Amino acid sequence: MSRISTDQVKHVANLARLAISEEEAQMFTKQLDDIISFAEQLNELDTEGVEPTTHVLNMKNVLREDKPDAGLPVEEVLKNAPDHEDGQVRVPSIME
Repeated sequence: MSRISTDQVKHVANLARLAISEEEAQMFTKQLDDIISFAEQLNELDTEGVEPTTHVLNMKNVLREDKPDAGLPVEEVLKNAPDHEDGQVRVPSIME
């Protein structure tokens, strides 16, 4: 018994804006049914006492501490700006 129908495959293809032929729908139905069958084998495993994990390694936050640093001097920033006025970078207006 198939766990997924050809109509379901066609529906998902339509949602993804994919045009598939009838032959492709049949092929994908078989392939997806095989994938679902393979994934269902995981239900046969005894997971009693197994802690849920989000990562296989016991890692904590490995990022550096977030410390504020001094920014660039205004003169240096404005030196690279194509247009500036009164210590600020000027950009084209987007509102009229």
